[in-house]
Amino acid sequence: MPHCALDQDLNPPTLKDVRDAAYTLQGISTLTPLLENVEVNAALGGRLLLKCENMQRTGAFKFRGAYNRISRMDTTQKKRGVITYSSGNHAQGVALAARILGTSALIVMPKDAPPAKIEATQALSAEVVFFDRDTQASDAVVQALCAKTGRIIVPPSEDRRILAGGGTVALEILEQASGADIDGVLVPCGGGGITAASAIVMQALSPDTQVFGAEPELFDDTRRSLIAGKRLENPKGRKTVCDAIMTPTPNALTFSINQQLLAGVVTATDNDVRAAMLFAFEHFKTVIEPGAAVGLAAILNGQADIKGKTVAVVITGGNVDLDNFSAAHGAAQKTRG
Repeated sequence: MPHCALDQDLNPPTLKDVRDAAYTLQGISTLTPLLENVEVNAALGGRLLLKCENMQRTGAFKFRGAYNRISRMDTTQKKRGVITYSSGNHAQGVALAARILGTSALIVMPKDAPPAKIEATQALSAEVVFFDRDTQASDAVVQALCAKTGRIIVPPSEDRRILAGGGTVALEILEQASGADIDGVLVPCGGGGITAASAIVMQALSPDTQVFGAEPELFDDTRRSLIAGKRLENPKGRKTVCDAIMTPTPNALTFSINQQLLAGVVTATDNDVRAAMLFAFEHFKTVIEPGAAVGLAAILNGQADIKGKTVAVVITGGNVDLDNFSAAHGAAQKTRG
């Protein structure tokens, strides 16, 4: 009889884990650019660096952790296949990694996920099952399907190997910055995985660099949880344009790391996010999705201080369809007046 195969490693990754992941990803993941614009720097009064994971394979950083995790499965485990839950970016990362590494993927996705992300996941040969995020818990749906199929869970962030893969983004920022002192790093925060992994890398290699999470104003569970000293949930029924980071609560592993290492969390409204998407398009000629824009939005709305500083912002993904991208830009232009 099939049984649920958790096989999670709930220990925080070390710098060695991240470096091992970087070696595993050599020639597999894309070395994404660290963009800079001299005119933007002059206008902001500081140095802004954009780490563009929207140019990563599958259009988001999630491929890094998914590949690093699945690559460490043995032949017997790969025969069982993998299962995960995601609104789209982790789904596509797992689907592609599974296809490359010769296993199959079953993805649990919210029924209100962007159609483009659903279609892209299915195009990568993954099987998709839907759930209602307002009435069902994604982890419960995954557990039930896992028990039936015997697949191995590859969670979005709550695993040392997933986090180590995500941490390679921060490792590359330091390498690409060519020795410049980075005062701060802003990282979009949903479950908190890449935020935590970035903080681990910076603590080890650039301890004076402050790492901040960045959240949508209406989905600020990590910000409120850090203040309360315990994990808090977002109220049910809330919506945001930042579909990629509409998580119900920080997960236990990443919150324990972020509680120790983060300098804080900044937030942005949906209008701020739309303005940041337009800003990135106009000044950096790059397309970013709403959830990936919250760090940049916090720079532009003044919550994150950049004057006289060098600040890197992780652009976590670019998976936004043309209609939503156009709508976001139209709304930003109207607000601009």
